[in-house]
Amino acid sequence: MSCFVVPLAQAVATTICRRVVKDSNASIWKAQLPALEKMLWGGSLVLLVDHIAHGELLAFNLQEMLTVGIPMSVVVTAVWAIMVLVKSPSPKRQSR
Repeated sequence: MSCFVVPLAQAVATTICRRVVKDSNASIWKAQLPALEKMLWGGSLVLLVDHIAHGELLAFNLQEMLTVGIPMSVVVTAVWAIMVLVKSPSPKRQSR
């Protein structure tokens, strides 16, 4: 199984993006980017260890990556986005 490859690639891309894009305009999305990184790195590491422990490690299986890896990455990113939206200050709360 190689479903961990897609979230791992996304974790690498997110880490590179966060380190390269350094601007003074700090948005709530950029401020919460380390949380997405931790979710992706942690999930990928757990999946890697699980696959090694069960002897299911494959370096490259395109079907597995398309049918399992991409949906996992989409769900993790969606959960992170919902978390950011919930944590972001709403205009009503700011006016009080």
